[in-house]
Formats: sequence, C-alpha cells, structure tokens
Amino acid sequence: MAAWFCVALPAAAKVEVVGFADPAMEALYQQMIRELRCLVCQNQNLADSNADLAKDLRRKTRELVEDGKSRSEVVDYMVSRYGEFVLYRPRFTAATAFLWMSPLVLSLILIWWVLRWRRRATAAPTGYSEDDLKRARALLEESGDNGDRQPPGSAG
Repeated sequence: MAAWFCVALPAAAKVEVVGFADPAMEALYQQMIRELRCLVCQNQNLADSNADLAKDLRRKTRELVEDGKSRSEVVDYMVSRYGEFVLYRPRFTAATAFLWMSPLVLSLILIWWVLRWRRRATAAPTGYSEDDLKRARALLEESGDNGDRQPPGSAG
C-alpha cells in the first residue's frame, strides 16, 4: 500500500505547461509570475502557488502577455485590480515612502545615538563647573602652591 502511494502521489501532481510562440513573451511571463505575489498564500509568488486564485492570476498574466502588454502594463493591471500587495517589491510612492525610508532613518538615528553615547562616555564629567575650577585655581595661586607638592603620606 505504501509503495502505491509513493507512485501515485507524484502522478497526481498537476504541472502547468505554458507554451509561447515567442521566447521573449515566455521570458516576460516567467518574470511576471515570479514577481507577483499569491494573494491567498501571501508568502509565495504566482509561480510557486497552487491556489485557485494563483492559477487564475497566472492565466490572466498569460493573456496580457499574449496580447502584447509590456511589463509595466501587466503590473499596472494587477495593482489596479488587487492593490500594491500583489507586488513583492512595492513601488516607491507617497503611500510606501515610509516603508522604503524607515530603515535608513532608523539606521541614522542609531548611529547618532551610539556616537553621542561614546562621546559622553569619553568625556568623564568632574562634577565641577568652570567657575568652580577658576576659584580653585585662584585659591591655589593665593596660597603659593603651584601644584608641585606631593600630597601628605606619599613617598617621594
């Protein structure tokens, strides 16, 4: 019984054979079904999906290519009918600008934050203002101490 299933299952698989008279049309068709997303499966392109909608979309894509439509015309038709989601790589428009620009903006913010953090870490704060430091220098000058003296208890 198991041997029968091993033989019968591959025979039951459907293979869609699409023939074109022009190799350029076939290449365009193959390119389009790999660039368009199956709306049912969502993570598969039309070429890899066996969903009924994917079959219908492949058929429509074939019709458009056979009618002499260009790549952009096929894409425009699919987008007008199914929305931008049908494209694996959405076009750069005002609606998709955030999607395209957010990685760049987030990277720049991260770089700015890391540089700022490093700068703060290297400039160790003393806790004293410039006025405090000036007063301390003035007091040292008044006492006649030029800073060359060793602190008490140190050898030297």
